[in-house]
Amino acid sequence: MAASAALRQLGRPYVWGGGSAAGPTRGGFDCSGLALYVWSRAGVSLPHYTGSQFTQGAKIPISRLRPGDLVFFGEATGAPTHVGVYLKNGVMIHAPRTGDVVRKVDFLHSPYYRSHYRGATRPTP
Repeated sequence: MAASAALRQLGRPYVWGGGSAAGPTRGGFDCSGLALYVWSRAGVSLPHYTGSQFTQGAKIPISRLRPGDLVFFGEATGAPTHVGVYLKNGVMIHAPRTGDVVRKVDFLHSPYYRSHYRGATRPTP
């Protein structure tokens, strides 16, 4: 359910601080706002902060990712700074940055995302 909700947001503008359980705010989403929104469609309440989202739900090894799982990225220490919604075959949907739109990316084959991968969670109600 979360993955299909994320797919419906493709092309929506990135908006810093954008997104709520009700949908886009100010016309768009930031990465954690997109995660918050798509999981709200599945009845799960998440905070609007990537670092806090990383602590919600079960940790999932990369080999067991399922559509809708949240994948996190950042530096080696500290809280993750970016989150995406896993689709399949190493692809996630995310809201990347100002001036961009919600889009898909193959993070498993991206040198940048692979080197910044911090883990995955499966939020639960």
